[in-house]
Amino acid sequence: MKFLFPLCILILLFTACEQAYTPKPRGYFNIPFPEKKYQVFDLPGYPYTFEYPVYAKVVKDSLFFGEQAENPYWINIEFPSLNGKIYMSYKEIGPRENNLEALVNDAFKMTYKHTYKADYIDEKEIYNAHGVSGLFYEVGGNAASAKQFFATDSTRHFLRGALYFDATPNADSLAPVHRFLEEDMWHLVETLKFQKPNSKNQIPNPKSQIPN
Repeated sequence: MKFLFPLCILILLFTACEQAYTPKPRGYFNIPFPEKKYQVFDLPGYPYTFEYPVYAKVVKDSLFFGEQAENPYWINIEFPSLNGKIYMSYKEIGPRENNLEALVNDAFKMTYKHTYKADYIDEKEIYNAHGVSGLFYEVGGNAASAKQFFATDSTRHFLRGALYFDATPNADSLAPVHRFLEEDMWHLVETLKFQKPNSKNQIPNPKSQIPN
């Protein structure tokens, strides 16, 4: 009996210390988003104009993922507060090299190379009031670029954009930012307008400098 009483006390103590564990859902930081306001990108010499957010900045892209940019009209739209960037590559459509079919196929391949990490790829058609058409891609899952598009006037101009973040791709944590910036990308393509060529049938070189 002298051993039974202490044993009962120990059992009661261990029982009292046990607590039911309820797993909690994973949480992410609350991200404050700026107010939606837009400004016009319309620098002399560039073959396109569009509206982009006031909380973004346009930077000239002389190097594209380590490779030399094909022409002076490749730019990045950076979102410093959101750690994101839209890479924008421009190409002039030609009769043989850079023909429209080849450019569309290249854009298709660049989007679908994310297939191995994508849960799905959704395509939405682009048509705006300035005669611009194209496709907007939403890539589901932990793909490196979840929002992409190409836009063209079908005769001379071809523009491609892809959104990237300086962070490990995580669809859950980046979902609110993706939704926020997707609105801005749609606003960009809906206001996108391509310039007409000058009298020499050439696209002029940019006269105004933007930061590198």
